[in-house]
Amino acid sequence: MASWSEFAADEPRLADGIRVLLQQYGPGFGYLATVRADGGPRVHPVSPVITDEGLFCFIIDSPKRRDLERDGRYALHSFPPEESDDEAYVAGRARPVTDPARVARLAQGARAEPQVDWQLFEFTVDVAMLTRREQHIAGIPGLSPGRPAVRVWLDPHAPSAAAAPLAVPQTRPTRLSRDVQCTAA
Repeated sequence: MASWSEFAADEPRLADGIRVLLQQYGPGFGYLATVRADGGPRVHPVSPVITDEGLFCFIIDSPKRRDLERDGRYALHSFPPEESDDEAYVAGRARPVTDPARVARLAQGARAEPQVDWQLFEFTVDVAMLTRREQHIAGIPGLSPGRPAVRVWLDPHAPSAAAAPLAVPQTRPTRLSRDVQCTAA
């Protein structure tokens, strides 16, 4: 499981594009999907915090916080921009931040209300995706105007999606980042 910082060091342009979409309205804004106790999805808007230290979110006492405490799997999706259908997606595992100095530093930087019952979570990055639909981005060879340019990064240390739940996680030998050409449906 890669930290945001490790992902950003490995794919700085992709990380920057995702950061821009998550912070396009000033503070971070996106939709957080978690796994309910019955296995179903739960989606809520959140304000993710991206710093040089990582990708974080302050989660108040809520069903989504209990989801993360029980099963740290998450997916974070950007809010759609007004001028395009570009999108960013990050998925991995959330873990509580327990170092009081780190919590205090990030809370101060993010102006987290100290009187609110929140828990700070750090989000690792197993998968990152950026989709651009703007025509001026169509600098990818073979990509015709109007088709999205998709960039995907997979962490080689993340458990394989095809592995059985009780199987030993398989890792991919190298970090994988690729451009994907989308075709019309």
